[in-house]
Amino acid sequence: MVAPLCAAVVVVFSAFFPGIDGRLLFASYYGDHMVLQKSPQRAVVWGYGPEGAKITVSLSGPVNQEASPVTVTKGIWKVTLDPVDAGGPYTVNVSSTNYTAILKDVLFGDIWVCGGQSNMFFQTSQVFNASEELALAAKYPHVRPFMAALKESETELPDLIEVKLPWFVARADVLSEFSAVCWLFGRYLYDTMKYPIGLVESCWGGTPVETWSSSRALHMCDLDKLEVPHNNSLLWNAMIHPLLNMTIYGAIWYQGEANTEYHQDKYNCSFPAMIDDWRMAFHQGSGGQTAADFPFGFVQLSTNNKKNIDDGFPELRWHQTADFGFVPNARMKKTFMAVAFDLPDEKSPYGTIHPRDKQDVALRLLLGARAVAYNQKDVLFQGPFPLQIESSQMQINVTYDQIVNVDSSTIIFEICCSETAAPCGSNSLWVPASIMNWGPSNVLLSTSLCNSSSVAALRYAWKDWPCNFKACPIYDASNTLPAPPFVAHRRTGGRNHENELK
Repeated sequence: MVAPLCAAVVVVFSAFFPGIDGRLLFASYYGDHMVLQKSPQRAVVWGYGPEGAKITVSLSGPVNQEASPVTVTKGIWKVTLDPVDAGGPYTVNVSSTNYTAILKDVLFGDIWVCGGQSNMFFQTSQVFNASEELALAAKYPHVRPFMAALKESETELPDLIEVKLPWFVARADVLSEFSAVCWLFGRYLYDTMKYPIGLVESCWGGTPVETWSSSRALHMCDLDKLEVPHNNSLLWNAMIHPLLNMTIYGAIWYQGEANTEYHQDKYNCSFPAMIDDWRMAFHQGSGGQTAADFPFGFVQLSTNNKKNIDDGFPELRWHQTADFGFVPNARMKKTFMAVAFDLPDEKSPYGTIHPRDKQDVALRLLLGARAVAYNQKDVLFQGPFPLQIESSQMQINVTYDQIVNVDSSTIIFEICCSETAAPCGSNSLWVPASIMNWGPSNVLLSTSLCNSSSVAALRYAWKDWPCNFKACPIYDASNTLPAPPFVAHRRTGGRNHENELK
């Protein structure tokens, strides 16, 4: 048993302190073909070298620049370049008196980190029409992927333990192993922005949000005071913290399945807290170059079990929005969400929890990025959400914030029948509220099944598997963006909220 342990120590040691032998090297996630963050932000370049050595970093290409010399301190050098416009290719040359290290074919563009669990890890070779998707890779030489290896650590690490896929110019044989959602999002984003996109995949299947969260973020939600599972912060330590020095533009995230049964009731705190903490940490780690409020997109949970009557998935979807039902909102600013519960895949060979349609997921993320991350005007990226809900003895009128495309349904809406002031929950009596009629932006629901009881709450699509593929009853006017799930309770006083029954 001694040999494997020693081997593991050597890997970690050489990865974190390769400059200890006097060589001049870049950190693990810098390499040929990479993308560095374009202007107006300034890219950070760092690595290892002999202690006390004077290091000069220069850039040659469409624009040349040379940074002021820096001194290697504690085995590490770090330089912040002047802003560089999108484009390339560039060569990055790092030199000392005795050594030189070079990066070739470097582009400047926007860098997006892609995190989460198995649906983000889901490979491009596994999606619908995978062969066609992979065949397109060669047409996108300016979308450059990178993938961190799956590693854990009990402590925060300065650099990655291992790299799974170094930066590469997209080609089918390598791209087949890369995240489908990450790649498709980057490809669609390139089609929109027309400049280089760098994609950094750092995700691991079956993992809860707690393992991607720092101890600071866990403390914000009192999760550090509960039983401390062995996986708290392990992947934050080994797969996110090492990336903090890099200047990035934004992040996308697909995770939550593991939390449908693990600290589910805390997710409305733990997820927003993780986002806030990542933003603070990337901002500080890059010397203020990564925006303190960088855009963060995520995928609302898709589906798992068609026969499941447990509230785990719908509750988690709600908590993903900090219980607002939509983003961005007052708690989750500069975020965007791709609704995915209308994209089930009953015949997925990878299990129903892993739908193969990642194209629509990525397209919905793209719409959110265009609107929220790039401030493009008149980009509709959210499905219809209730603007007002009015209840009478025989019906409920739900008025949406946009024109709706409606199909009839007898089960997608449910009402809670109760005379008590206590809010309705999973164990309350919920009965269907049929869609009776609809107008351009409103839906009328029947309350007849409540009999003599009052309607205390209304919810929409509150099931693991609410509808078949792209067949939910309420979409936007173009029939593209589904209305997200929501729950609204009877107003009992205080400030009026949009998602309250009146």
